[in-house]
Amino acid sequence: MDIHRTIGQMARDARQAAGVIGRSDAARKNRALTTMADLLEQQAERIFRENRKDLQRAEETGLSAAMVDRLTVTENTISAMAGGLREVAAYPDPVGTMGETRVRPNGLRVSRMRIPLGVIGIIYESRPNVTIDAAGLCLKSGNAVILRGGSEALHSNRALAGVIAQALESAGLPSRAAQVVPTDDRAAVTALLAQEEFVDLVIPRGGEGLIRFVVENAKMPVLKHYKGVCHVFVDQTADLKMAEAICFNAKVQRPGVCNAMETLLVHRQMAREFLPAMARRFDAAGVQLRGCPLTCDILTGITPATDADWPQEYLDLTLAVKVVADMEAAMAHIARYGSLHTETIVTSDFGRAHRFVRNVDASVVMVNASTRFNDGGQLGLGAEMGISTSKLHAFGPMGIKELTTQKFVVLGDGQVRE
Repeated sequence: MDIHRTIGQMARDARQAAGVIGRSDAARKNRALTTMADLLEQQAERIFRENRKDLQRAEETGLSAAMVDRLTVTENTISAMAGGLREVAAYPDPVGTMGETRVRPNGLRVSRMRIPLGVIGIIYESRPNVTIDAAGLCLKSGNAVILRGGSEALHSNRALAGVIAQALESAGLPSRAAQVVPTDDRAAVTALLAQEEFVDLVIPRGGEGLIRFVVENAKMPVLKHYKGVCHVFVDQTADLKMAEAICFNAKVQRPGVCNAMETLLVHRQMAREFLPAMARRFDAAGVQLRGCPLTCDILTGITPATDADWPQEYLDLTLAVKVVADMEAAMAHIARYGSLHTETIVTSDFGRAHRFVRNVDASVVMVNASTRFNDGGQLGLGAEMGISTSKLHAFGPMGIKELTTQKFVVLGDGQVRE
C-alpha cells in the first residue's frame, strides 16, 4: 500500500462527501445515525470476533492493563455506543440555524448562519468506541470525518468502519463521509497531517506525546488539550464537609481521566483542621499524597513533593497537596502550573468565588462542585468530542455546536456602497 497516495485519496473523497452531507437535511442524517445504532447491535458478534484479534495481539505485545481495558469491546460497550448514537440523533440540528439579525442604518439585514467546518481528522489511541462516537458527532454536525485509531484497535475499527459505511449508504449518504484509515502504519498519521488542502481541522485524543506530535506536524488547525492538571482550592470560608466530599470525588471516582483533581490547594487557616480528616479518607481509598513542607508538617509520614509534582498529570491515585497563604497564592499557583482545563474553589463567600471565577484561566471554573463535572453530558451539551484548552476555535467540552462555525448572511434590497 502506498500510504501517501491512499491517505491523499481518502482526503479528496472526504472533501467531496463533505459537500453532500453538509447540505443534507436533519432527517437523513438522523436516519444514518439510528441505522448505525441498529447495525451495531445486529453485528455485535462480528465486532466481538474482530476485537478478540486485537486483544490477542495486545496480550502478545504486553499492552498495559489500562490500555487493554480501554481496548475491550463488551455488550455494555455496544449498548453504550448504540445509545449514544440515538441520543445524538435526537439532538437539534445546529446546521442552518440563524443568529440574531441586526439592521444597519442603510437597511442591510445582517445575521449569521451556522455551517459545518468541512472535513475533520480525528487521531486517537486505543478506544474503539471513539470511532463510533466521533463519527456520530461529525455526521450530525454536517462534517465529513477521517478516523485514524490506534494500531492496537485495527481489527475492531475495521469492523466498525463497515457498520458506518453501511449505515450511510442505507440513508442515501456517501460512505466516504466517514472513513477509517485502513492501516496501522504510523506513516498514515504524518500523511493525514499534510492534507491541509482537504482537511479543515484535526482533533487528537490520547496521551500528551501523541497530541504534541500532532501539533508539531499538522499543517491545519488543531483542537486539543495536552493534559488535565486540575486543582481544587479549599478556601478559608469553605464548608469542610462539602470540601471533603468534593475533593474525594474529584480524585477517587475516576483517577485516570483528564478532569480528575491532580493538586489540592488548601488555605493555611483551614489546613490543620481540614487535612487530617481528608488524608484519612484518601488513605482508605489508596491515594498516595505528596505534600509541600507545611503539608508534611501537618501530615507526618507522607512523601515530600518536589518541583516535578506540581505540573504532573498523574492519572492515578496520587495527589499533590499544597498549603497556600491566601487566595492570591492559590491563583498564582494555578496560573503557573494549571493546564487551562478545570479549576475548582470551595468557598461560602460569594465575593471570593466571583474573584476566583473572574481571574482563573481555565476552560471550566467550578464553584463548590467537583472537577469531574467538566464533561459535555454533565454540562448539558450532550455527547462531546473531547475537551479543548486551545481557546480557538472552542474552549471547553466540544459538542455538536463546537464542530460548526458561522458565516455572515446579508440581506439587502438593492443597496450599493457609496
